[in-house]
Amino acid sequence: MLRPLISPPRLRPGDTVAVVAPSGPVPAERLDIGVGHLRAWGLDVQVMPHVLDTHPDHGYLAGSDAARAADFQEAWLDPDVRAVITARGGYGATRMVDLVDWDALAATDPKVLVGYSDCTVLHQTVALHLGLVSLHGPMTGTVSFLKSEPAREHLRRTLFEPETTQTVAGPLAHTVVGGTARGITIGGCLSLLATSVGCGATPPSAAGGIVLLEDVGERAYRVDSFLTYLLRSGWFDGALGIVLGSWQDCDPVEPVILDLLGPLGIPIVGDLGFGHGPDPLTVPLGVPVELDADAATLTLDQPALAQP
Repeated sequence: MLRPLISPPRLRPGDTVAVVAPSGPVPAERLDIGVGHLRAWGLDVQVMPHVLDTHPDHGYLAGSDAARAADFQEAWLDPDVRAVITARGGYGATRMVDLVDWDALAATDPKVLVGYSDCTVLHQTVALHLGLVSLHGPMTGTVSFLKSEPAREHLRRTLFEPETTQTVAGPLAHTVVGGTARGITIGGCLSLLATSVGCGATPPSAAGGIVLLEDVGERAYRVDSFLTYLLRSGWFDGALGIVLGSWQDCDPVEPVILDLLGPLGIPIVGDLGFGHGPDPLTVPLGVPVELDADAATLTLDQPALAQP
């Protein structure tokens, strides 16, 4: 059964945060604007050395696996850094995650990880090796972070004033299967979850969990295949509720989800607003929550981040 994880300290003005690119390459102009928003919050921003790299052979990667892992590890080991924020998703975290010395990271003070999409791999590994709550939230170099003031503000309040974001309720949230449930948040990007089960970091099941699911650009049959694999592997065994985020540029997925996950007999909320949508909300992973599918809300038992 899943258990609550340790909440890292919340941020304060003047804190240092590090921006890393563990996955795809980051356009420099987007990064500059995103870093400007972080600095406007009173943060000292450290952009790691290889963030603007591009792999010499594989243009979908932000530099070599070793360089991306080194940036992540160096940022986490820096005693002045209080949060590590990913610049964008894409693909590549799976290739670098095993190059990180997680034992060394576990010996440092807790800090906050922020990201979504491909960062799902890092969320899972941080939970497994460091036992820390992390934030499924907007990334510094993404269009949604640059253009959506509501998304930035929800992340800012979660980082600095987490007691103000204990209830998450998106404007499009709705009941798919009614009911209420209590459990520990787990999940992220569906395709990453499906391809990482059995690889060590992902728990063998979501027993005791409120499962968060979202994705981008997927056809209905691929969503079907991911869910079918997770069901057949036993990953959904013991799950207590399901919360769907945005499914940007996907085929309609709720009929597939209802067909495959409805028989589990657990509450399901649709489109709570986290993930790849235009105004992504920030949702913590590893925290105890109450899911009220009738009201289409997710309420944390306590603030996502602790007092410093």
